[in-house]
Amino acid sequence: MRRALAALVLLASAAALAEKADQDQPTQIEANRMSADDTRRMNVFEGSVVLTKGTIRVLAERIVVRQDAEGFQRATATGEPVRFRQRQDPKPDETEGVWVEGEARRIEIDDREQKIELFDNARVSRGGDEVKGNYIFVDQRSGFFSVSGGKDQPGARVRAIIQSKPAPKKGK
Repeated sequence: MRRALAALVLLASAAALAEKADQDQPTQIEANRMSADDTRRMNVFEGSVVLTKGTIRVLAERIVVRQDAEGFQRATATGEPVRFRQRQDPKPDETEGVWVEGEARRIEIDDREQKIELFDNARVSRGGDEVKGNYIFVDQRSGFFSVSGGKDQPGARVRAIIQSKPAPKKGK
């Protein structure tokens, strides 16, 4: 059980630009079933899974966490859809953090590579900005992300809504 809880810290701390205070919060997991296979270094949570850690909240039908020999973890959350919500630390021009929300049918988080992938009907929004596509890739190290409409869906397109920023006020 101790390994299972430690493994889920990956999922809870994976969202880029999360509130720094979230890292120090306890991870809480609720599910209908849980199984752990120490030989395979795998933990499975199934049935209305709810993971919370500070401002982070993940809702999924199933979360599978695997750990490699060095202790790095890879988590796969699936559902119809998997949903997450987390508050970011404020940027220099903001007074308070903005909520980031997203969903997809499958979300994969790689702790070693610090990469997040959202598959099938993926959507991420921050404030009034939003991107949608069949696949969203986020590299947490570089801050790079990409969105694609889907190779096997002819005519599938990426959609983005980008809010205008107000012009800076001129001083007198």
